[in-house]
Amino acid sequence: MNKKTGLQVIMVLVIAIISLWFYLKYFNKSFKDVKKTPIIEKIDENQNSTSTYIDDINYVSTDAKGNKYQITAKQAEIKIENSDVMFLREVVAFIFIKDKDAVKITSNFGKYNLKNYDTIFSENVIVIYPGHKITGEYLDLSFLTNLGIFTTNVIYTGEKTNLFADKLEMNLTTKDTKIFMNDAKEKVLIEGTK
Repeated sequence: MNKKTGLQVIMVLVIAIISLWFYLKYFNKSFKDVKKTPIIEKIDENQNSTSTYIDDINYVSTDAKGNKYQITAKQAEIKIENSDVMFLREVVAFIFIKDKDAVKITSNFGKYNLKNYDTIFSENVIVIYPGHKITGEYLDLSFLTNLGIFTTNVIYTGEKTNLFADKLEMNLTTKDTKIFMNDAKEKVLIEGTK
C-alpha cells in the first residue's frame, strides 16, 4: 500500500471516529431523554365534554299562519343529555307576526327549545316594537300559549308614559299587555313624559 492510500484510510477512520463520538455525545442522549420524558396532555379546564358549543348560530322558524321567529346568538351550548335545549349567549331575536309590526328582543343569555321554539331570555332583556320599549331581567316567551311573561325590574316605556312593575304579560299576536305587581297591595308606578 502506498503512502497516499494509507493516509486516505487513516483520514476516513478519523472522520468516522469523530462522527461516531459526535453522534453518541449529542444525538443518542437526546433521543434517550425524549423516551424518558412522559407525555403530558394539556386539557382545557373550560372545555366541557358533556356539551357542544356552536358560535354564531341563527335559527328561523315559520308557523302555518305565516308568522316568523328568528333567533341569533354569539354562542350556543347544547348539553348532550338534552340536545333539544340550547343555552345561548348574546341573544337577538325577532318576532314577525303576519300583518303586524316586528318585535325585537335582546338579552345577555337565553334558553331556546328547538322543538317548540319557547325561549327564556335573561339578564338585560330589552323588547322593542314601534312606540314601545320594555326592559327587565327575565322574559319567558311561549309560542304554545302565545304569551310573553316579563318579570324582575320591569320598566315599560311608551310614547307618553313610563311604567314600573313586577310583572308584564304580553300577547304575542295582538301585543295586548297586562302590567301588575306581585303583591296586590302595591301599585304600578306610572310616570308621564313630555
